[in-house]
Amino acid sequence: MPRNDVQDAMPAVSAATLYSHGEQSESNTLRAWECFVAGEALLKAPVHSDVLSSWRRSRQFGVKPTETRAPLIASGDSVERLRQQRQDLLLAASPLFAATGELLARSGSIMLLTNAEGVVLEAQGNRRTLEAGQEMHLMQGGQWSEGVVGTNGIGTAIATGMPAHIFASEHYCQGMKGWTCAAVPIRETGTNTILGVIDISGPPSTYQVNNLTLAIAAARQIEVALAQRVSIEHLQLLEICLQRLSLSDAAGMIAIDRSGLVVHSTRRMQLPVMLGQRIVGLDANTAVEEWAQRLPEGLRPEWFNPVRAEGRTIGAVLVVPKQARTSGLPHGLHVTVPRAGEAISELDSRRSGFANIFGQSAVMITALQRAQQLALRRVPVLIYGETGVGKEMLARAVHGDDRVGGPFIAFNCGAATKELIAGELFGHVRGVLTNATAQGRPGCFELANGGTLCLDEIGDLPLDLQPVLLRALEEGVIYRLGDSKPRRVDVRLVAMTNRNLINEVEAGHFRRDLYHRISVTRLLIPPLRDRDGDLDILTENFNQSLALRHGVAPRRFVPEVMVVMHKYSWPGNVRELRNVVESLLLTSGEPCVQCNELPPELLAEARGEPLADSSGAAMGLVPKALSSSGRDSLEDTEREAIKRAVRAHGGNLTKAALALGISRSTLYRKVERYHVGDGLDIDAWITRLKGVS
Repeated sequence: MPRNDVQDAMPAVSAATLYSHGEQSESNTLRAWECFVAGEALLKAPVHSDVLSSWRRSRQFGVKPTETRAPLIASGDSVERLRQQRQDLLLAASPLFAATGELLARSGSIMLLTNAEGVVLEAQGNRRTLEAGQEMHLMQGGQWSEGVVGTNGIGTAIATGMPAHIFASEHYCQGMKGWTCAAVPIRETGTNTILGVIDISGPPSTYQVNNLTLAIAAARQIEVALAQRVSIEHLQLLEICLQRLSLSDAAGMIAIDRSGLVVHSTRRMQLPVMLGQRIVGLDANTAVEEWAQRLPEGLRPEWFNPVRAEGRTIGAVLVVPKQARTSGLPHGLHVTVPRAGEAISELDSRRSGFANIFGQSAVMITALQRAQQLALRRVPVLIYGETGVGKEMLARAVHGDDRVGGPFIAFNCGAATKELIAGELFGHVRGVLTNATAQGRPGCFELANGGTLCLDEIGDLPLDLQPVLLRALEEGVIYRLGDSKPRRVDVRLVAMTNRNLINEVEAGHFRRDLYHRISVTRLLIPPLRDRDGDLDILTENFNQSLALRHGVAPRRFVPEVMVVMHKYSWPGNVRELRNVVESLLLTSGEPCVQCNELPPELLAEARGEPLADSSGAAMGLVPKALSSSGRDSLEDTEREAIKRAVRAHGGNLTKAALALGISRSTLYRKVERYHVGDGLDIDAWITRLKGVS
């Protein structure tokens, strides 16, 4: 369920409620207020510092302490226009108002909902209290910001961004001192922008200690309802984008939600603002249909298409036609148009921009914002996170467009033996490696010259190759395998790992100086289980995009299925989720996904059953018959199993890997780690390069 991290950090009670509100306290507060408005110094004032700060702001705003009512800035049709602008708030709050109406009526209190400017949009509760509130415009259309009516629950909550409980004489204006109010800001998920305020008000006789706690719970409930609705609307917008992508006249596309936030843009459209940020001039206070005349320079009104769903406008899609190319586009906006007949495959780097990394959770937005900043700096970046979280996708986004950032060359350091890694990274000359090309070839460093070298599984780099890599990064000079000629290169390193490299350093498996060289800046990609709210977005995105790729109809993930998917911990993260969705699309033509179609591990975890044996045998690393040895450790057993398999297949590692049930790259690493087989001929090359000055 979506969660607002700022609200989670809020105190349960406002500082203004930390002392008793007895008659003596009220009398002291009133005398302090009289001294304050008279301009007298307050020594040991019996009011909390938060209230005193609000009084000072009220005086700076020029609010008259003698005011008896708030301004009524809207009525009739104008109120309806304000309510229409914040229809999302009203819809999210309507179940809450319906559920608490009777309770409020019995307690003598009223509940109010305002917009971000403190204008009351809805008021319900005790009839007599509602009538009394109308006398001072505590009703629809009344504006209760601090700037116009001074210290009060609604205005102070907006001014501070925190819950506020203002009791009787703590109000700044004389006409409000017969009321008590507990107010809490309602924030937008992802941006933490204040959307409005929920307030519980009434005469001091209705004061309850838990009023503020109730208001906080109410605000949280509204935020959750808003986030759920926004997620649904974002998916609807993405569905529209996927439909329009198949049109031949689309060179680029931007999806904007009804709050003006960029939800999606194709890799061929790179905006000055990043995913999740608001385009200047577009906001919820203006009808989406009017945005066409407010677009930034270079974005044309004829590209603008409002999107309606379920009878209401949920956002807009900007479709840039092919013929537009890049003419007339604003500074910082780029459109890349594929050549005629060129298909954009999922492996194409143009699919790997920031706009194509989906997620609205707070942790993911934070990671993307940090990555966006680092994309502008040519410094080494270490991207770390669990397997399957999308590290290379983020690395490509940090790299940017090949035309601007140069070539992007990726290499997996755990994919081969030490000899092959050295040859792939640094290149080789003729005849040095078995099956090498006749004239030798450049390595990844040379191919990435002027661009980005992305090294995956950097923690698997053999220890004796690490000083060679460090020297290349420090001096910008490499030597091909078997060659003494220095070659100058200029690369930006982006390293990736799913290991804790600090632990590897302490264990002696990774050089400390290399770690500090590659981790000048760091990016953590959170695991899927920590990305609140993103599972639904990613599932539907994969559902739509993979259905389009395979030419099948998208399927509906019924609520029962989503419950099971939410209970699963997703050890394979986004990659595992994508594979599950793809399998479900291709193995049934039924319109709805049912629980019995889900993989066994999802169902087992949902039922609370143990998954699989966590030994090496269960993971396919060691034959089960060997893993039961009581004399040897698991590592010794694994080493012996690898030796037997390699010998049994005459040194053919491909066949040995197949027999062991592991990948060839994994077997290469194991052979290197356990020193299985003959020594490799590059040891002398490594030793020499370590000493090259």
